[in-house]
Amino acid sequence: MEMLSILAAPLAACVVVAGIHCYLGLHIVSRGVIFVDLALAQVAALGSTLAMLAGYELASPQAYAASLAFTLLGATLFSLGRFRDEVVPQEAIIGIIYAVSSAVTILILARAPHGDEAIRTMLVGSVLFVTWSEVLKTAGIYAVLGILYYMLRRPLLLISTDVAEARRRGMRIKLWDFVFYATFGLVVTRSVQIAGVLMVFSYLVIPAACAMLYFRSVSARLAAGWTIGLAVSLVGVGLSAWWDLPTGATVVATFGLAMAIAAAARPLVSRAAADPTG
Repeated sequence: MEMLSILAAPLAACVVVAGIHCYLGLHIVSRGVIFVDLALAQVAALGSTLAMLAGYELASPQAYAASLAFTLLGATLFSLGRFRDEVVPQEAIIGIIYAVSSAVTILILARAPHGDEAIRTMLVGSVLFVTWSEVLKTAGIYAVLGILYYMLRRPLLLISTDVAEARRRGMRIKLWDFVFYATFGLVVTRSVQIAGVLMVFSYLVIPAACAMLYFRSVSARLAAGWTIGLAVSLVGVGLSAWWDLPTGATVVATFGLAMAIAAAARPLVSRAAADPTG
């Protein structure tokens, strides 16, 4: 019972993160900008690192404000980086921003007294030490954003799945891209503080990728993604407690195992569906 009380808040945090990231992951995978999460997370980390250099704690409101400001700047760059003729692929813009922000962050932390520890925290987070107040605050923020995504679901989904049709209808692509990346940045900024870059990336991409292997409709993919995210959260957190392993790294490794199983099972499921008589 004592172990359950210790793991309750971290598990709840994982479930809250899974709830919104599984939805956003469908957009990210459909857009083909897989590493936008890593890039935005790194831009957010750069902002908080600069705040730390100015003398603020990483957990301070000033560091969060700096992180959020840099995230919105990154969202602006991503929305402007979608060229109509694709003369430079958007993924290239994302990769450049990620590489540069990572390098600058490392240069700054190289001068910090506890730079190595800060880099490790940014990568794997500190979800094991999350408090119930942080979980509830995060759930409230994501609930508001979830309502916004539901209201804007049609234009956002059209741009993610068929940008040519969106252009034909006269939609303002760059404006909608900014709305998507800016709100996505709000999610990433909050999630990285709790779970770290690698966990956030895994929750974003892997459930969506697993669901897309088996389902075509958005609702089915979303339901499958949520199921996978919840199941991996339970198994990953449980294994980390059972074997006394780092929680973040264990959850990420469990996501990798889930992806491998889903990919390996797909040919068997396809053959069974093609020949229902066996």
